[in-house]
Amino acid sequence: MTKGGMESVELFTSEGKGRGLKAQKEFLPGDVIFAEPAYAAVVFDSLTHVICHTCFKRQERLHRCGQCKFAYYCDRTCQRAAWLNHKNECSAIKKHGKAPTENIRLAARIMWKIEREGSGLAEGCLVSIDDLQNHVDSFGEEEKKELRADVESFLEFWPSQSQQFGMQFISHVFGVISCNGFTLSDQRGLQAVGVGIFPNLCQANHDCWPNCTVIFNNGNHEAVRSMFHTQMRIELRALSKISPGDELTVSYVDFLNVSEERRKQLKRQYYFDCACEHCKKQIKDDLMLAAKEGESKPSAELVKEVIQFSKDTQEKINKARMEGLYHEVVKLCRECLKKQEPVLGDTNIYLLRILSIASEVLSYLQMFEEAADYAKRMVDGYMKIYHPNNAQLGMAVMRAGVTHWHAGLIEAGHGLICKAYAILLITHGPSHPITKDLEVMRVQTEMELRMFQQNEFMYYKMREAALKNQKIQVMPEPSNETSPSLFHKKE
Repeated sequence: MTKGGMESVELFTSEGKGRGLKAQKEFLPGDVIFAEPAYAAVVFDSLTHVICHTCFKRQERLHRCGQCKFAYYCDRTCQRAAWLNHKNECSAIKKHGKAPTENIRLAARIMWKIEREGSGLAEGCLVSIDDLQNHVDSFGEEEKKELRADVESFLEFWPSQSQQFGMQFISHVFGVISCNGFTLSDQRGLQAVGVGIFPNLCQANHDCWPNCTVIFNNGNHEAVRSMFHTQMRIELRALSKISPGDELTVSYVDFLNVSEERRKQLKRQYYFDCACEHCKKQIKDDLMLAAKEGESKPSAELVKEVIQFSKDTQEKINKARMEGLYHEVVKLCRECLKKQEPVLGDTNIYLLRILSIASEVLSYLQMFEEAADYAKRMVDGYMKIYHPNNAQLGMAVMRAGVTHWHAGLIEAGHGLICKAYAILLITHGPSHPITKDLEVMRVQTEMELRMFQQNEFMYYKMREAALKNQKIQVMPEPSNETSPSLFHKKE
């Protein structure tokens, strides 16, 4: 079954997994298998005034909708492009007196679209909203309670002059949002800023070691034609060679967890038991729980003790980060690493997590040399665990490269930036804002490296001067979330 831009993909029924997507032709790493605009999407409640409600870019100055005073846009082009989806919402917010929560807003946008276009197949969609899975029957008590509250709030917000839907269908839409809401990130890809529904993407099944990745593209603001200017979409991109007839898979969770933990998370959030090769054979679990090798190999008891200490410290770190106490975070990381280093192996995920936090927070505090040392060790461990074309690996290598540049370690910095660029060309593509930024950094560090090799003394003199009007940006404030997960699911 193919439809509008989906010619290279086929919908099929996969044994034990329900529906899935199959390739109709060969794809190579980095190929875009399909791009899909959102059926409906909204900005998170906490960010409605700093993110454009059309393209989901973070901007300094946004135009506010003069009617409802709630929606914000980059410019007139984004505002015009939003009107079809915002029109009903705008008058409903005015009438209601305030904007409801993101879940209610998303459900309302889905239903206004159904009111406009009917609930059959939307253009370019392989399945209709009616046919998406809602898993309401699998909800626990807490989730059912949340669902009832959402339905109630929705009914209060939904205008009487709009098409009226039955309770069962409203519950179905909330179930769909809960299980299939896709996380939208800002143009830097570092922060989750909204949630959208993409019916075709929902058909891709999970694999912990997938052959595809999903990237969110915010459109192209340099484009003159407004169609491209705000063309916000997801892209399903090939990570490895895919042959005709192969199933297309994506990972719903970060791979950096032992198989038992990933399976628990998938069961809790998506209501299925993962039977992928990596889970069945527990591939890479030994690396993720590795103990130090060598003469004085630590006892199993000691390893267990240090892992428990790491988990407890991680809780304290999270609390300190939430409160913005970054020097306290650094102190806790150093204490934890002191305990971990003689006991845990270089690829142990409990060690890697602390190295990641330490390098990020130290960079923010501009303690770049120590940060670079931790970042290098983190990347070395990640390289042995992640798929070589993993987007999270690419982002981590990029951050490590920038940290090395800041530390004045130009050779290592340039090498890491080149490595990150090679990964992100495949996962994000050459026109993505992150890849474009990285290309600028790559050219700059290459130039600096040549200068460094010709005359080290002159290089450091020029570097000092250049740092005063810094080109490569200072690290953003550490966020309290890991990079956005694929589907937006409240823990």
